[in-house]
Amino acid sequence: MSEGKLVVITGPSGVGKSTIVREAIRRTGAEYSVSATTRRPRQGEVDGRHYRFVDRAAFERMIDRGELLEWAEVFGELYGTPAGPVRQAVEAGKTVILEIDVQGGLQVRRAAPDATGVLILPPDEEELARRLAGRGSESEEALARRLAKSKEEIRAAEASGAYNHRVVNDDLDAAIDRVVRIVTQESAER
Repeated sequence: MSEGKLVVITGPSGVGKSTIVREAIRRTGAEYSVSATTRRPRQGEVDGRHYRFVDRAAFERMIDRGELLEWAEVFGELYGTPAGPVRQAVEAGKTVILEIDVQGGLQVRRAAPDATGVLILPPDEEELARRLAGRGSESEEALARRLAKSKEEIRAAEASGAYNHRVVNDDLDAAIDRVVRIVTQESAER
């Protein structure tokens, strides 16, 4: 069987990654890699579909066993990508999309340099702040920390040179179309 392709889609919180990834998967038939996390589910999230929700001890066992392609601690919670399902899908010739934070995206690029990196960016800081506040899931203090972290992540991602593509999400439909073209192109090239 021919090898598939790994596409890493990343960006700061509130940039629209989930919406873009969901539609790109629907349009391309790519496979979604479900990350593991120790954080509690948000309203509407389903275990095994949005994340694999695990306790800290289980996550730490995954780290110790080398079962994660990447992992990070973000705002006191652990997030990571189980390596086994990703490797199996790529080896079976499938295109796999990882939707992860910038820190995780950089780890994946080091572990899998042939992966395609897509950095999703907000049109500007004010719009990012508005989107984060619109979630209504955090205190003002937590929101300020998340916005500061987002600015730091954008600077690190852009300085890293690890991303083949930059997509500014100033028009959701256009951003989705651009990501779909990138995923489709990568799938065709394998």
